[in-house]
Amino acid sequence: MEAIATLQKNLDNMTPKEIVQELDKYIVGQEKAKRTIAVAIRNRTRRRRLPAEIRDEVSPKNIILIGPTGVGKTEIARRIARLSNAPFIKVEATKYTEVGYVGRDVESIIRDLMGIAIGEVKREMAANNTEKVKGRVEERLLDVILPQNEVKSADGSQFSSYQNETRETYRKLLREGKLEDREVEVDVMGRPAAGIELFGAGNQEDLQNAMQSLGSIFGGRSHKRKVSVKRAREIFMDDEMDRSVDPDKAVDVAKERVEQMGIVFIDEIDKIASSSNSGSNIDVSREGVQRDILPIVEGTKVSTKYGVVDTTHILFIASGAFHVSKPSDLIPELQGRFPLRVELDELKEADFYRILTEPSNAITKQYQQLLATEGVNLVFNDEALHRLAQITEQMNTQNDNIGARRLFTIMEKLLEELSFAANELSGQTVTITREYVDERLKDVLENQDLSRYIL
Repeated sequence: MEAIATLQKNLDNMTPKEIVQELDKYIVGQEKAKRTIAVAIRNRTRRRRLPAEIRDEVSPKNIILIGPTGVGKTEIARRIARLSNAPFIKVEATKYTEVGYVGRDVESIIRDLMGIAIGEVKREMAANNTEKVKGRVEERLLDVILPQNEVKSADGSQFSSYQNETRETYRKLLREGKLEDREVEVDVMGRPAAGIELFGAGNQEDLQNAMQSLGSIFGGRSHKRKVSVKRAREIFMDDEMDRSVDPDKAVDVAKERVEQMGIVFIDEIDKIASSSNSGSNIDVSREGVQRDILPIVEGTKVSTKYGVVDTTHILFIASGAFHVSKPSDLIPELQGRFPLRVELDELKEADFYRILTEPSNAITKQYQQLLATEGVNLVFNDEALHRLAQITEQMNTQNDNIGARRLFTIMEKLLEELSFAANELSGQTVTITREYVDERLKDVLENQDLSRYIL
């Protein structure tokens, strides 16, 4: 509980308005979606402050985000996961099959989420011991760098003062980075053979664990290997980091985080919705997947190799374009477990202009930073940005509407020649004007067949 309280310290101090402001740094528009998710996240924090007798009675309000591709559905979920620092996993509904069919069963979502949380917790715990770990790594490096034959002093002690002086001399050289390329011999543990994931029904987790155990029997031998000091440091660092973490404590903390703070983002949920008035085998299979998803969303106990995980308080966020189907095509029970529905708006010219200029990770800023590595100062004229926004909306209207993703292909086409010859323009300032935009994209705009192919 203490570990979770520390983890949520920053989020606890953020109001829904502040959460939305953080999302605004990366996502343009979609205010309704941001507000809904901000409240859902805040309510999870509020729930943890409730008295124990009522806390477990408050369940998360799961959300369905409805909107065309490229409008920010996935980005909202990804950013909120980073903001809350919660265990987060994004899955595609189409990758899962009904129990009894070949494919991944839906309970593997929770097992994967638990694995992610374990990794995060171990990294955090290891980071708290970084200085101690670095000290142990340094001593191990000195052990393999120095000659192994020990010279005893006259009084019988194991190490003479000469050897101590030599060790300190090498320590100084090591810290100065002068031994990085020296070749040393280290003991390396062979990696266990990878466990085989068995698909379908049955006790999959037990079978998978058994295969991993067999892998450890056949793959766990150590062997000598010659590597550089630089590589030896990496090997020793990984080893010492693992040793510095209490695995049982890591599992306990990770399990609590998953159960109390976990977020599962299910993309393309519309693809498993059964089309209205259809009785095909495909639709029957899709309904089967929905029924398999239902228990983990309602709250069930899933067996993992780290123990049983209760999904009752995990937040589920689903998304889909729902071009062919609609949310009401999902089975009623599943609809009831997603009480909050938010429709995201299609992006217009003004939105594309804001996407090009406002976010901290705007694609224009990315290209400026990339070309700056070649010594090129890239400047975008405001008229050019408006023209790019106009072209993006035009292309989305004439062809498939892929939202903001259209900007990536347009920008790549626009700057293709400049990126190719950037090393020859080092030290120069290149300004992208409206005329430059029209010239570079002229062929695409005039040739609709070409625009479909490229953009």
